[in-house]
Amino acid sequence: MTKEFDIKKHSLVPTHTKLTEEEAKKVLDEFNITKDEIPKILLSDAAIKDLTPEYGDVIKISRPSPTNTKTTFYRVVVNG
Repeated sequence: MTKEFDIKKHSLVPTHTKLTEEEAKKVLDEFNITKDEIPKILLSDAAIKDLTPEYGDVIKISRPSPTNTKTTFYRVVVNG
């Protein structure tokens, strides 16, 4: 019997959140960038599988930081 592993519960996997269109627009406007200028994350990435992502969605990644409370990164979902 094989036990299924939940990657989201691993201590080294940061919190991933799918932004709404409004939230994504606010982030893009705040940084004065387009989705083409954001680093990419694959649609098949195991860390976002349960978020039901679609091509073009913006994912917020929150990581603990040794010099700050947390650090936030953004990625746009692409086909890979």
